[in-house]
Amino acid sequence: MNKHEKINYVELPAKNIKATKDFFSAAFGWEFVDYGDEYTAFSNEGIDGGFYKSDLFTSTKNGSALIIFYSKNLEESQAKIEEAGGRIIQAIFSFPGGRRFHFEDPNGNEYAVWSGLGV
Repeated sequence: MNKHEKINYVELPAKNIKATKDFFSAAFGWEFVDYGDEYTAFSNEGIDGGFYKSDLFTSTKNGSALIIFYSKNLEESQAKIEEAGGRIIQAIFSFPGGRRFHFEDPNGNEYAVWSGLGV
């Protein structure tokens, strides 16, 4: 259900749409709907969104917003990401309230995965 004036959708750049779909399908079990050769959409993944063809990428070093996934088991999620071809760019570290790590997808987009304390 769309909620008035709430974040509803996110769009991210992808140099290679097929590699993006392969990575997120393998790492997280996502499914996609293609809209031509230069756009693919996902839904029911916490927020709906899509990837558009672009030579650009998102990185906190460039001032981009950071998409953060939640995990019940950081080490298991990290292994799945690495097996799917993701690259860990910041190892697991603690912060007030939990632990997290950062990774890049095959396009160089930066993401993080976190877990709460005691989880």
